[in-house]
Amino acid sequence: MSTILTRAPVRTWTVAIGLLVMTTVATVLYTLVITVIGQLVLPAQADGTLVSSGGEVVGSALIGQSFTDSDGAALPQWFQSRPSAAGDGYDGGASSGSNLGPNNPDLLKAVQDRKAAIIASDGAGAVPADAVTASGSGLDPHISEAYALRQVDRVAEARDLDAAAVRRLVEQQVQAPDLGYLGQPTVNVLQLNLALERLG
Repeated sequence: MSTILTRAPVRTWTVAIGLLVMTTVATVLYTLVITVIGQLVLPAQADGTLVSSGGEVVGSALIGQSFTDSDGAALPQWFQSRPSAAGDGYDGGASSGSNLGPNNPDLLKAVQDRKAAIIASDGAGAVPADAVTASGSGLDPHISEAYALRQVDRVAEARDLDAAAVRRLVEQQVQAPDLGYLGQPTVNVLQLNLALERLG
């Protein structure tokens, strides 16, 4: 003797209410809870780690920016950031690297052009890799300590400052690797340039 199980009919409105409840919990309530926790525990980070100068927001410590004139030429009185391949440069809406392989002729030419420009502005010598290549995101706000130190003489001369004082300023801005060992020491270019502006 077999028993036939019958399934109760599913009411459309029951499914619709379940979907509405789960959508509300998963989107509205979750977002609200995470936003409140972020504002209470890490408000600066939750707001984008904005950097202000003179009461005005001038950027974010998490996103690089250009220090160039309207034609894109590097301004000698500022420390220069790492090249960016994100949109027209440091475009948060187009974050990406160049996606060019290491033997791509366009990439090789760009690297050689950047290297020549750095030697022309900062003098002969070794050019750090981060000075001529974009990061994977195209938004990196940091440069290596070596690249920052390589720019000291140019910046000091353009601002009529003592090179030793500018070098000390760079050394004060060096950030240790995460957890003391992950990565290399870096310098946040925006924060360095703001400290430079205060120096004179």
